[in-house]
Amino acid sequence: HPPITETTTGAASNGCPVVGHMKYPVEGGGNQDWWPNRLNLKVLHQNPAVADPMGAAFDYAAEVATIDVNALTRDIEEVMTTSQPWWPADYGHYGPLFIRMAWHAAGTYRIHDGRGGAGGGMQRFAPLNSWPDNASLDKARRLLWPVKKKYGKKLSWADLIVFAGNCALESMGFKTFGFGFGRVDQWEPDEVYWGKEATWLGDERYSGKRDLENPLAAVQMGLIYVNPEGPNGNPDPMAAAVDIRETFRRMAMNDVETAALIVG
Repeated sequence: HPPITETTTGAASNGCPVVGHMKYPVEGGGNQDWWPNRLNLKVLHQNPAVADPMGAAFDYAAEVATIDVNALTRDIEEVMTTSQPWWPADYGHYGPLFIRMAWHAAGTYRIHDGRGGAGGGMQRFAPLNSWPDNASLDKARRLLWPVKKKYGKKLSWADLIVFAGNCALESMGFKTFGFGFGRVDQWEPDEVYWGKEATWLGDERYSGKRDLENPLAAVQMGLIYVNPEGPNGNPDPMAAAVDIRETFRRMAMNDVETAALIVG
């Protein structure tokens, strides 16, 4: 490492009795530069209990249990069928938008490290809220803001996002298996490795013929799963089948479940 030299600030000539005597290194970076092999423990500082806006005594399970689920369903259905001039609903119904929002919240899950998923409401934060695949989902969450505001801490964003998708399915005639509340919101972005690429839709995550880097599941930076236009935008059905099978396997789905989801 280059030697560290010292110099005084220009404030000394101005007669400052404090700053004028301060010395600082003009070369060298932070501790990570000096000790590049040290273990970075910053991830342990994420979502610390002392920073929890709800307080240490907050019990989300107890709070959400007090909600009248039928009333909540009616509130969401009213939002879903009330088209707004600032983002008009297709055919007067926001159901498809809410389903996409819920699916994209859950669809980040991958089996190799168990990261992602809808558990913490992370879609509200960067980088997920800026992914090309999540375009306009901020409108879906904005539509639901009156509902979130009404129920406050009794209803997490994580539960609301997924429950809105459930309500959308039921509103359009689909019979669901029901719903389980209990997803606790995180209040700051999680530290998750989403890939080495520095540009949207980059695919430097592959090596060899088509070996996807672990623990990733999505085929390109900023996508939830596969490219709908085919691998790298190439409409090759056989190559697409390879990507689909591998990506959805990494999302904990077998061939039958994958076919039911993307074909049904």
